[in-house]
Amino acid sequence: MDKKIAVINGDGIGPEVTAQSIKVLNAVAQEFNHSFSYTNVLMGADAIDKTGNPLPDETLDICKQSDAILFGAIGHPKYDNDPTAKVRPEQGLLKLRKELQLFANIRPINTYPSLQHLSPLKSKQLEGVDFIIFRELTGGIYFGKRTLNEEQTYATDECAYSAEEIERVAKQAFQYAQTRRKKLTLIDKANVLETSRLWRKVVQTLSAQFPDVAVDYMFVDNAAMQIIINPAQFDVVLTENMFGDIISDEASVLSGSLGLLPSASVGNGAALFEPIHGSYPQAAGKDIANPLGSILSSAMMLDHFGMYTEAKIVREAVNWTLTHSFVSKDIDPINNYGTNAIGDLIADYVKKHAKTGVPESGESHASTII
Repeated sequence: MDKKIAVINGDGIGPEVTAQSIKVLNAVAQEFNHSFSYTNVLMGADAIDKTGNPLPDETLDICKQSDAILFGAIGHPKYDNDPTAKVRPEQGLLKLRKELQLFANIRPINTYPSLQHLSPLKSKQLEGVDFIIFRELTGGIYFGKRTLNEEQTYATDECAYSAEEIERVAKQAFQYAQTRRKKLTLIDKANVLETSRLWRKVVQTLSAQFPDVAVDYMFVDNAAMQIIINPAQFDVVLTENMFGDIISDEASVLSGSLGLLPSASVGNGAALFEPIHGSYPQAAGKDIANPLGSILSSAMMLDHFGMYTEAKIVREAVNWTLTHSFVSKDIDPINNYGTNAIGDLIADYVKKHAKTGVPESGESHASTII
């Protein structure tokens, strides 16, 4: 199978972690007789520095012509620390989402037994945690009208949603719930917000088309607490843009490291795959960044291509590295492996086990480590 992939390295550690994903994808292509062609394009602070535009037209055109987009990270302190900046890296990502109609952001939340000691939660609360968040991505307060008076003493941010915007992401969440434990939780603030009441109305109406999926409703403040108290209760979580941004980052700590979690943004155009972490500029160029969030995002890309066996072997490889303590500095500050070394380990695993399956628990990849 031939696929065209647009690669946005982005800022900070983006280029380093993305390089490991490409390394693993190349191993998949080699072992499973696929062909992946990559085109590097600019976005974010890197694009501003080189072109003055956080999303150049060429980048947008190439992304639209690609089968998928692999994205690293975005952001730089010189913009984060300057509230007066008129051009910002994040503008490029928001525009890309809007232009490609990437209306659904999908974030799986899993835990690994070997990393439970790193989570702020007790081990008993992490048992059976396996849920996925569907966040609406192109509406709400992030895309609403903004005002600031001349004295800069009063500002507004509009949160607006149409029934159509809600229904299209809700339908995806319902369909996904049918493939899992058949439970969907809508997170909103319907006791206060009119937009949340519309969300609840649309989901209640749509639920009639999915009678096999049980639906419950939870206010966002309670949901934030429940993710800590009893995260195993969730299966498929559906929510609006800002709530989804906050809730998914909160849920990310369950795994033990923000660097572990992948995401996919899908809609009517080419899908985009990225780790949920930021650009972490302090670690850029030091070979200490955790590449697993990016590599697991590439596994989601393989799923998107219908390459389910290939995606499974990549996830097995990631689990193998974690189980055998081949981890990055964020997971083990003392005994750790570099970004490139972890990428090599996972690519090596794919090459060795693509045809033979999972290795015996005692098997070692010492030759790769050395």
